[in-house]
Amino acid sequence: MFGRVRSAIRHVPFRGALAAPAGVILFTAVAAAQQAPPVAPRAYVPATLKVPENLLPDARLITLVDAQQQAQVAAAPLQRLGELQVEAARQHRLGVKSLYFPNISAQADYLHLTESPGEIFTLQRPLTGGILQLPVQGVFQDQNAVNVVVTQPIPQLFGVRQLVKIARADENIARAKAGMPVAEVAREVEKNFFDLLIAQRELSATAADATKVRSSLVAETSRTLAADKVATLTASLNELLGLPLGTRLELVPPPPLAENLTLQQALTQVQGAPPLAVIEAEQTAIKAHSAARLSKLEYGPGIAVMGGYLHQRVLSGTVLPEDFAYVGVVGTYTLFDSFKREHNVKETSAQAKAADLGVQLAKEKAAAAVKTAYFELERSRDAYFLARQMLTATPPHVKLVSDGPDADSSRARAEADVFRAELAYRTAYSTLTSLLADR
Repeated sequence: MFGRVRSAIRHVPFRGALAAPAGVILFTAVAAAQQAPPVAPRAYVPATLKVPENLLPDARLITLVDAQQQAQVAAAPLQRLGELQVEAARQHRLGVKSLYFPNISAQADYLHLTESPGEIFTLQRPLTGGILQLPVQGVFQDQNAVNVVVTQPIPQLFGVRQLVKIARADENIARAKAGMPVAEVAREVEKNFFDLLIAQRELSATAADATKVRSSLVAETSRTLAADKVATLTASLNELLGLPLGTRLELVPPPPLAENLTLQQALTQVQGAPPLAVIEAEQTAIKAHSAARLSKLEYGPGIAVMGGYLHQRVLSGTVLPEDFAYVGVVGTYTLFDSFKREHNVKETSAQAKAADLGVQLAKEKAAAAVKTAYFELERSRDAYFLARQMLTATPPHVKLVSDGPDADSSRARAEADVFRAELAYRTAYSTLTSLLADR
């Protein structure tokens, strides 16, 4: 309202002597409004914002709920992206979990010698001095072998348990982030929706001003700029909804936002359902502690139990049978690695302590953010209801500018102010709810 008073004063040189009484009336109305008793900010007043009567025949009528639902359909690839990231994290966890089970491997070999191995055992006769050749064949000309091995590491199973914890933490983070694109699209549509409502009302106001002063270049320029802003916001909203950019939209003002959240309820909810920042900090701490345990396991030996079955025709039956089984134990241990393991243990231990501190800081930051968001919600709530009451329930002893010849322009600007206050109110509420349960 003060902005319109200043605007009327600036136009005094152009309107001549008739503008001076109007300025006096405006200052009188403002003073009376300031001296009027305050109105309860949270009292509900029925909505008086209506769809413009001059609805274009080819315009598309759309509500905020319809716009958000249609935007979700248009933003389906973002939702699918979150689902794929969750599925990838889940498959990674299952892949790590499979390390609990033994590995089964098989090898098959075939070898053909171009020359016959011949007789490999000769003996000289002691009496006659002749050479005695024994037809003993130790190696076959055609050699083949099939080997099946089952291997099961023993101490490494404790490390697999920590790897599974790390993979599960990554999966939890992916699940927490999966719903974020959907909420962001809804908030973006809501902001664009109200920006377009405000721009349409401002265009109506500037158009009404231009009809009164047809020769005013300032009025024509203001109307052109307002029309360009409406066209830009309409194209942006059409893009979010998946509609052709040239689609004309007539927006239905949504019903007033109904919420009755208290500060104690908000703080209790943020403790029971931690926000994304707290979830990430907690899962990061789990990963850090698992990594610290993994670094300590490096001091232990690596032991694996293995067993298998071999079918071979490489050595003759006198050396090895064609079919036999075997079992064994393989152990490895690093005697000295230049204190690499020790430094790794200290590094991961420090990271685990830092992660625990990060969880505490994230919780304190989340609580502080909830308090700040709630105070902003209360401020914007009071401003919104006050703006609606000033528009719909004006006290009888207060005279407004809309009672004069500029009723259409003033009414449009007043509705734009209400929409602007409602956008701030909805934005504050959306910010608070996103802090309470943004996953």
